[in-house]
Amino acid sequence: MNNIRNFCIIAHIDHGKSTIADRMLEITNTVDKRKMKAQLLDRMDLEQERGITIKLQPVTMNYNGYILNLIDTPGHVDFTYEVSRSLAAVEGAVLLVDATQGIQAQTLANLYLAMEQDLEIIPVVNKIDLPAANKEKTSREIIGLLGCGQEDIIYASGKTGEGVAEVLDMVIKNVPAPRGNTNANTRALIFDSNYDEYRGVVAYIRVIDGCINKKDKIRLLATKAESEALDVGIFKPDYLSTGKLVTGDIGYIVTGFKDVSECRVGDTVTMQKGNEKVLPLKGYNEVKPMVFAGIFPKEGNEFGELRDAVEKLKLNDASLFYEAEQSNALGLGFRCGFLGILHLEIFQERLRREYGLELIVTLPSVAYKVEQKDGKKFIARTPQQLPPREKQEKIEEPWVRLDIITPKEFVGGVMSLAQEKRGIYKNTEYIDETRAILHYEIPMSAILTDFYDKIKSISSGYASINYEFLGYRGAKVVKMDILVAEEPVEALSTIVYEDDAFRCGKEIVSTLKDSLPKQMFVVKLQAAVGGKIIASERLSAMRKDVTAKLYGGDVTRKRKLLEKQKKGKKKMMVSGRGSVDIPSETFVKILKK
Repeated sequence: MNNIRNFCIIAHIDHGKSTIADRMLEITNTVDKRKMKAQLLDRMDLEQERGITIKLQPVTMNYNGYILNLIDTPGHVDFTYEVSRSLAAVEGAVLLVDATQGIQAQTLANLYLAMEQDLEIIPVVNKIDLPAANKEKTSREIIGLLGCGQEDIIYASGKTGEGVAEVLDMVIKNVPAPRGNTNANTRALIFDSNYDEYRGVVAYIRVIDGCINKKDKIRLLATKAESEALDVGIFKPDYLSTGKLVTGDIGYIVTGFKDVSECRVGDTVTMQKGNEKVLPLKGYNEVKPMVFAGIFPKEGNEFGELRDAVEKLKLNDASLFYEAEQSNALGLGFRCGFLGILHLEIFQERLRREYGLELIVTLPSVAYKVEQKDGKKFIARTPQQLPPREKQEKIEEPWVRLDIITPKEFVGGVMSLAQEKRGIYKNTEYIDETRAILHYEIPMSAILTDFYDKIKSISSGYASINYEFLGYRGAKVVKMDILVAEEPVEALSTIVYEDDAFRCGKEIVSTLKDSLPKQMFVVKLQAAVGGKIIASERLSAMRKDVTAKLYGGDVTRKRKLLEKQKKGKKKMMVSGRGSVDIPSETFVKILKK
């Protein structure tokens, strides 16, 4: 146990966590040189394509007689829950800071999470090989933040491998060995899990006390589920069966559970016999989803496949919340809760790629607390759940504490955007002479869709944001319906601020006009609040050249055909407006707006 070191890498998005992890795998000869590729620990196609880490990924390395268990973590604010779960399974954290960008919002957020767990922090300045690297400035920021000495900071480059061996030596020297009792009753913390088509649920665990052997009869304390450990082993980074995991080890158990709800992240694994006095481990705080959207299959008969896919993804993504929902227009589906828009986007893309499902996703909204005049209180997660205005007593919306780190020259632009989004300014702190942290309180709905993109464009890509839930406050909001061909489209209904309804409605109908395919008849596009039309556009009819087959003869023949077409279109409008199929790309375009 004294030769085990458990640690993870934490940083802001794109500061080089996965690249430095690649170099560690090479130095420790964990992966054969022939099998080595960039971002090896990012196992999903999506992660490779986007160049971001979405899932935490553990790996066991052997180096200088020590067993090093590393967990690579995501850096985006939407995947903070992955980071907090990783931190609970280790004793140390490598804090990575990009030498060209310095300390960013998620660097601070992840560092505070690590400090809460009382972990040993190893500061590393990465990307020192780049021409724009500013080692002195970055190390001054780290010293100001951690209060460490200059000699405690390691300078490294994930690309060239410089300084990476030093990082591993520092992990061995500074990170404490795992504490635990090898002779006590077995207790292991489930920090992640996965669904294997052939083996059932695979739980990723950190053994706190005792040991787990292959074929042991195991029990989960929270769900009371019992099974047999069909296999146990470590990550190299693929599953490598070892037959046994001891105190301090990080590895996996093939549980054999087919029902994904039996194996929950944060649960404690123990033995079936002699567990009467075993106390469950602390586990994790229940995560609060911030963004809610309806997910419906395009084809109604695919609901069963969607349910199975969502259940399996839930196992792989502990921060996902879902409940069944029935819509008059869209049929059976799920109301899903996410930690942010990127989380929703990734979830949607995984359903499409991994399970081949075509989806309709409703406009995202936050959860509102509603109190009616008759005293009834409830949470409205969809626009449809909002009662008519005459029944409302008050409505409250979630607010967040927002930190924006930006270079000094962009402070004015950032502040005017935050003000425009109803943010309440708190104060400004200066990290150094060139960069500031702006502290705001802002409604969650204001930062839902395009806020991150706008902050990036205002600051030429230099600013970064982090937010955390604050509480609920009163809000003047209304439900806005979108009508296409005079039929309300439930998926496009949204909750907007009363004084902002006209602008939002105009924006949505303009987007629909630009992206909807033309029909054989004129299509009315309208935004309505409480039966009153507040914005409208018209999508002109498709023009078909009915005179193409004519040649020669009198001009009256041509006129006669055009008149006939005119009457046909009129008849089409009278007999029924027809149904307009809205392609899923249009929903995405409106989401982006």
